[in-house]
Amino acid sequence: MDAFYASVEQRDNPDLRGKPVAVGGRERGVVAAASYEARKYGVRSAMPSVTAMRQCPELIFVKPRFDAYKQVSRQIREIFARYTPLIEPLSLDEAYLDVTDNLKGMPIASEIAREIRTAIFDETGLTASAGVSYNKFLAKVASDVNKPNGQTVIPPSKAIAFLEVLPVTKFYGIGPATAAKLHGFGITTGGDLRIQTLDFLTRNFGKAGAWYFDLVRGVDHRQVRPDRERKSVGSENTFFQDLSERADIEREITDIAADVWRRCEGVKTTGRTVTLKVKYADFQIITRARSLGAPLACLGDLQAAALALADSVFPLPKAVRLLGVTVSNLGSPETGVAEAPAQFALDL
Repeated sequence: MDAFYASVEQRDNPDLRGKPVAVGGRERGVVAAASYEARKYGVRSAMPSVTAMRQCPELIFVKPRFDAYKQVSRQIREIFARYTPLIEPLSLDEAYLDVTDNLKGMPIASEIAREIRTAIFDETGLTASAGVSYNKFLAKVASDVNKPNGQTVIPPSKAIAFLEVLPVTKFYGIGPATAAKLHGFGITTGGDLRIQTLDFLTRNFGKAGAWYFDLVRGVDHRQVRPDRERKSVGSENTFFQDLSERADIEREITDIAADVWRRCEGVKTTGRTVTLKVKYADFQIITRARSLGAPLACLGDLQAAALALADSVFPLPKAVRLLGVTVSNLGSPETGVAEAPAQFALDL
């Protein structure tokens, strides 16, 4: 989807159309999504709100409405399901689809993508962009080429030529830190990356080096997995004013844990590992985690575990800007069977 959260807000509020819009907290948070009008000023997701305001003084902040975004996401998934059951969601606004054997018997994937994009616009009033190729990596990269409201096809015969000129910053999975390291070796494009040996890449980038070696040759054997399991459930909150009192921090942790437990109940899961995230006023981040002997049985268990983790951060070295709680090592409440630990926090 194109600037999904911001586009939903512009769709639902005509006064926002054609204006720079950011979804998120104006004073203390970060930008969750930016409209294309805002992106012209350099505003982007995950940017601190104060920075975004400096970039674009006319920026309009809108509080997120996740219930609305989820409802639209369900509509879009229903459209996908008309074409294939092989749907792997990445987030509310993005998914992989395998249409090799599709429900409509259509032989050309680009026509399927075009039909889906038309249906999304007709039924939701929102635009989507698509990438079409023979593997997940190329399809993902292609989906960003002609945004907004476009699509790009990369057939096998053109994959290497496409990757040769692609900046390494555009490779899905290569972030700013890795890109900077690659640039330090004089590697700025896929062509530069392709001439590196496997030994050089693994020596300098570990397992990721072997991954880059394959990607730049158009090789990605990952399948579309419609049964991909959730790894964690979490929530966090950025405060309008920094917190320095223990009672205030414990109250916030209790409230955030309650939100996490509601989410666990909503997806009928629980977990054995609890992680507390603390971001201080100077943006330093620390985490504390504990794996329990048995899955969490109730909200009280989660709150107690989170508060116990908080004990280790007192006395505070500095004021607290953000707190987050995550449950991982998930399993069903009935069986208590847990997955291998994996942790991340949903940034709401």
